[in-house]
Amino acid sequence: MKKGKLSENVFKRSVLKYMDSQTGETLQGAGTDCAFLKCGQIADNLPAADNLPAADNLLAADSLLAVDSLLAVCTQTLSLPIKNPGGLAVYAAANSLAAAGAGAASATLSIALPWEEDGEADRPKAQSGEKRKKAGRGELRLQELMRQINAACQRTGMRIAGAYTQVTDQVRTPVVTVTAFAGRECGKGPQAGRRSGQNCEAPPCGLDIVMTKWIGLEGTMILAGEREKELLTRYPFSIITAAQGFEKYLPVLPEAATALKSDVYAMHAVREGGVFGALWELGGRMGVGLSIDLKKIPVKQETIEICEFFDINPYELLSGGSLLLAVEDGVSLVERLGEQGIPACVIGKSIRGNDRVVINGEETRFLGPAGPDEIYKAIE
Repeated sequence: MKKGKLSENVFKRSVLKYMDSQTGETLQGAGTDCAFLKCGQIADNLPAADNLPAADNLLAADSLLAVDSLLAVCTQTLSLPIKNPGGLAVYAAANSLAAAGAGAASATLSIALPWEEDGEADRPKAQSGEKRKKAGRGELRLQELMRQINAACQRTGMRIAGAYTQVTDQVRTPVVTVTAFAGRECGKGPQAGRRSGQNCEAPPCGLDIVMTKWIGLEGTMILAGEREKELLTRYPFSIITAAQGFEKYLPVLPEAATALKSDVYAMHAVREGGVFGALWELGGRMGVGLSIDLKKIPVKQETIEICEFFDINPYELLSGGSLLLAVEDGVSLVERLGEQGIPACVIGKSIRGNDRVVINGEETRFLGPAGPDEIYKAIE
């Protein structure tokens, strides 16, 4: 198998088919970025809140798990050998929940750190009159990881409810998994996410496809931080520092909230596989084809320059920070987003059939399931 996210075919035949037998009527969206559990069915099996210790009230039957609510759950793992895996995993989980129309999230962490022998030179020196601190290189790495996670949580409104950590010689770089969950009222969220059962209407054609911000933000930021010295041999420092500052664009919660007020039909957080992969997935989940104008897909100059340096495709590059929206009146939604300082544009429409096509002048490209993200060509 190739690096990165499993291909659609492998996932269906080796993962999803084993999940299908367990879902029944309790799960909605199993196998997607974000699944939903019908809380009324779960709540029947939980003790009342007054019979639980205060610390356990998070999942009490009469609080989050109300009969008329859903519990949205998603899991994101980041294992790239980069400086900020924890923060990026938090952004990915928060964005998946936001795209599903869920509210404020809580999360649990699983962190696997590579074993390494701590040396005396790596231990922080004690101040005068203090005992020598015992934090070695591994613990210092863990502390930095948690600082990154905490900063991302503050920006997304997520809180950490628990964490499991281990040190192992089976990984070469920190592996961070964030499992996030949030409540959502039944009947709320994107229209496509409200439909279930046998009485679904035919998927609409002619919807505007809106994209927020720019493609490749997350991948560009990573490359600018990890490969700074190489990039400085060609580009001025201003371009590199600008790209390293793209973290401020990564949360998509504000645009998701605005889209929900516009009765958006579907939302999809762009990430691994880039915008081309996200468009393929969006069309599949809506049950329609898509016609996209390549020239209308927004991209920052820093992304163009850095992708050119590494000879990678920006349209297939890690693109956390962008949101795809399917809505009847895309122009009005773009205006509302603009009023909040969120750049967005209409890049195409939904069409009949299953083809997802990208048009560039007289050329037409038929999209397929996403392959390995372009980031793996530049980050070993």
